[in-house]
Amino acid sequence: MSHHSAHAQFTDEKRLRWALLLTSTFMVVEFLGGVISGSLALLADAGHMLADTSALTLAWLAARASGKPADKLRSYGYHRLQILAAFVNGIAFIGVVAWITVEAISRLWAPIEVRGGIMLIVAAAGLLVNLAAFAILHGRQRGNLNVQAAAVHVIGDLLGSVATILAAVIIIWTGWVPVDPLLSVLVALLILRSAWIIVRQSAHILLEGTPQDMDVELLRKTLAESVPGVRDVHHMHVWSLTPERPLLTMHVEIQPDVDQTRILQHLKRVLAERFNVHHSTIQLESEKCADH
Repeated sequence: MSHHSAHAQFTDEKRLRWALLLTSTFMVVEFLGGVISGSLALLADAGHMLADTSALTLAWLAARASGKPADKLRSYGYHRLQILAAFVNGIAFIGVVAWITVEAISRLWAPIEVRGGIMLIVAAAGLLVNLAAFAILHGRQRGNLNVQAAAVHVIGDLLGSVATILAAVIIIWTGWVPVDPLLSVLVALLILRSAWIIVRQSAHILLEGTPQDMDVELLRKTLAESVPGVRDVHHMHVWSLTPERPLLTMHVEIQPDVDQTRILQHLKRVLAERFNVHHSTIQLESEKCADH
């Protein structure tokens, strides 16, 4: 790892850690504010911040794990831990959405008193915290997919805070309490959207699915046509260790009496430069495939 990449990794980890500290600390404050004020919207937003705190935790752990070497038991290292944790968290978030929805329906039938002043103060403070967290992440989000995903979660928190502020203002001005459970359902839908994306993507990776941005047929055709000496590409398998780390194995039939080292280097270069595949296992064959 170069000095520049090591410095960038440290910077990413530092940014994620500060965003995580801000979000997780205020999540507790928002939960207590929801209990004291009786606002389900605040509690729902705290649930949303819990989801995003988990996402930030995964992003932070991923930044740390990327520098941890592999060992005898885990030859690929510890990168898959973030995927497994993401899947479990996604299922848990769907449970949070179900609880918020059931509680919102019950409050629509039997409204309870909501202290709009406390609700407004806590929601406004939450908006400021989320703005600070987004500012911390924004400086690096364009250069790192991990940080970019974390920034998207923080934007979701911003929208949740805005919705809660709107509910608090309506309650203070009009006294219409049902707006609280109604907007809590809106926040729950934000959680559900994030949770479903997390579950779908993590399950796809755990099932060794083909990376979503990878066109296998285009990859096969490009290698067969752009590398001189290649006759055919077959037995190709592409999967992901993490979304940013695609892996590939394949058999390549080559013409007799060609420079195998040159062809192998050319294949590796095309994979890295055009398809962002930096870890591949390639079996070169000058005769009939042994697996046929």
